[in-house]
Amino acid sequence: MSILNTGTFAGKTLVAAKSANISVPFMQIFNSEGESYTVNSFSIDGAVVNILIDEDGNVNYDIAKKDGTEVPVTTSETPASTVSLSIQNYDITNSQIKYYDEQGKMYFELNDFNHSGTGDLSAVKSELDTKTSGLVSFDMDGANYFKDTPVTLDAKLGVDLEQNIYTFLENKAVINQLELVFDGNVKLNDDSQDVAITFKTPSSDFKNFLALIPKEYSKEIENVNTTGDFVVQGNFNGTVDDTHIPKFNIDITSNNASFKYPDLPQSVSNITIDTKIANETGLLENTYVNINALTFKIAQDVFSASANIKNLMGNPLVNANLKGRINLGNLSQAYPFDVEQQMQGILDANIATAFDMKAIEDGRYQDTKNSGSLGLSGFEFNSEDLTNPIQISKAGLTFNTQNVTLNTFEAKTGQTDLSAKGSIDNLLGYMFNDQLLKGNFTLNSNRFALNDFMTESENPEDTDANKTTTESTSEMNTTEAIKIPAFLDATIVAKANTVLYDNLMLKDASGTLLVKDETVILKDFKSSIFGGQIALNGAVSTKAETPTFDVKLGMQSFDMAESFKGLDMLKALAPIAQAFQGVLNSNFEIKGDLSNEFTPNLSTLSGNALAEILVSDVDSEDSKVLSTLVDRLEFLNFNEGETKKINTTLTFDNGQVNVKPFNLKFKDINVQVAGSHGFDQTLNYNATFDVPAKYLGKEAQSLLSKLNDAEAENISVPVTANIGGNVGSPSVTTDLSATATALTNKLVEMQKDKLLNEGSTKVKDALSNFLGANSSKDSTTVTTDAATKNKDSVTTDNIKKAADNLLNGLFGKKKEETNTGD
Repeated sequence: MSILNTGTFAGKTLVAAKSANISVPFMQIFNSEGESYTVNSFSIDGAVVNILIDEDGNVNYDIAKKDGTEVPVTTSETPASTVSLSIQNYDITNSQIKYYDEQGKMYFELNDFNHSGTGDLSAVKSELDTKTSGLVSFDMDGANYFKDTPVTLDAKLGVDLEQNIYTFLENKAVINQLELVFDGNVKLNDDSQDVAITFKTPSSDFKNFLALIPKEYSKEIENVNTTGDFVVQGNFNGTVDDTHIPKFNIDITSNNASFKYPDLPQSVSNITIDTKIANETGLLENTYVNINALTFKIAQDVFSASANIKNLMGNPLVNANLKGRINLGNLSQAYPFDVEQQMQGILDANIATAFDMKAIEDGRYQDTKNSGSLGLSGFEFNSEDLTNPIQISKAGLTFNTQNVTLNTFEAKTGQTDLSAKGSIDNLLGYMFNDQLLKGNFTLNSNRFALNDFMTESENPEDTDANKTTTESTSEMNTTEAIKIPAFLDATIVAKANTVLYDNLMLKDASGTLLVKDETVILKDFKSSIFGGQIALNGAVSTKAETPTFDVKLGMQSFDMAESFKGLDMLKALAPIAQAFQGVLNSNFEIKGDLSNEFTPNLSTLSGNALAEILVSDVDSEDSKVLSTLVDRLEFLNFNEGETKKINTTLTFDNGQVNVKPFNLKFKDINVQVAGSHGFDQTLNYNATFDVPAKYLGKEAQSLLSKLNDAEAENISVPVTANIGGNVGSPSVTTDLSATATALTNKLVEMQKDKLLNEGSTKVKDALSNFLGANSSKDSTTVTTDAATKNKDSVTTDNIKKAADNLLNGLFGKKKEETNTGD
């Protein structure tokens, strides 16, 4: 069964239960009409009660229908009900009670609630023997006080139904492992309740203190050796109504106490606790806490604290002092912490602070008072979440009214060393009001390795044996991504002599980092790398699930060989250029996604680049594309390059790189290259070679010699090579018939000019003899040279076909015109 809300809380459960049962005497099932039935017991299982109050003060339990109609009250001698209650026992099992007050910022939940009682509730005065257990969670104003804390209560209550008074007779409560006994009573009035209750620990053994700590942290306390006392006692006295709570006073005291776990070498001694939690007015906002003394000693280290907090439920006024030294290495020697590796280091504190929470919320830090210092030295910590142990040789903070000054911070992890100074502007706002931590810092490092701050999320050895190697490598041996802290709003001026990033080594790195909203904006970053300089401005963000970047990148005087070997991005953007020796200058505008290792995900890149290459040499063997061109084109030799500078523009998006035309020169051959390629290594380029005719094979050279003209040496024709396939297995095709036509046209023009005064017949015959001089030869060039066996050249067959087409074009049309005239 269940009752669901409508209106403001529509669809939410008010009350529900899996089952509910009542019992009546067996013989009463034979009762005649009008005879009463007696309920002896009832049970409820799986009950849920939700009490909700929204920010406007609306409550979900006010479910009575409001229509303005008054219901007349009538009297009758007829009994209102034929059911009477004579309950002797009841059970409520496996239930939950939830109270959530958004307006008051209060949250209470009682889970695994079990409650039972026996007694005669039909009597005006009776005794009720009850047993209760459950797990309590309680939050107020964002602070958690209990989280699934086990609570039990065995209580014998005196019940006076006439006076509505419930008296604690014999009672014992257990919170975690701490026992308390209660006395007193509660009186229920029409609009209020009067409370008069006292409680205390039944014994003064210091084990009472350890019993307050959840068992998973305090472990077994039966065999712990203790001295001294620990007492909790208090009272609640007053009226509870819409504006008041009971006045109360809770004292927690301990004097010269100690404890030692039997399996640990150190003890905690000289323990003094003097704490009071009270409300003297019955108004919630006037609750206060006084920690008059809290001291303890571990080995030779003494630590003490005191504080008082007024207006706890209103605008808390805090005044606190901390002073002492703690050897962190001794903590796990005296208390059974669950740590994989013992912490090391010395913590020194001498801090005083006074503030009110409203000043913190409003950012009025000038109205706070802070002084003192906090130091840490010889600190070392390690865990499975860290790639390497963190070692802090020394760190020092000075607390002032306006800010907290970081005087020194010297740390090391893995290959990385760090040295920092700076200031924190709102430490209290960060600690108590969920504000961003604001500050300004300078950071210096001799060696900074980014990999020191990454962790592998799973070891491949732990993967399922049935998974493929590819799955194990790509999915299981992954690196957990670095996350830029969401709580940080800081400016960091950084310098590092050496930065290790992926497989790169940057020297003399410096720049400014603006950290905010899980984003780092890099300003004026510069460094030496690949024999040149790099400059960078832009942003990196980890706000989304996948890290992203958007930067402007300048490269100056990069060594080509080193940069293409070290940067996969360059090899992807210009795969052919890696064969060039020399210097690279470039400006990039580029954005995309980052991998967990903070390296660019090539398939997501978009942007543009303007590149200048100062060429000193070309090694075609370093590029399958260039070596294939050399193999196919007889005239091409990259070792005879004259080009000293190449300028080109690239644009890239959706996995494609488009290259605008750029020019090269090898020997006396001019080359223009343009096209595109994909990040998947596919190629689609055209290279147009302006080739002197003398390089086009023996047949072409033979024709040139017949001209007996000095200008023949300057004849050149275009040869187009189409480059396809992929970077590792390119294909090169040429159209030599077009080349032969271009060459023949130029040769005929030059020969024809010499025969202008001869008649058309003589011209035709002369040209036919000139072009067909080698027609009796085999149209296929035969060579035994393996190096040139498959190379493309202009052969007699190419020239003859072109000549035939040309002569038919020149004289065939003329002949047709003459015959028509006859």
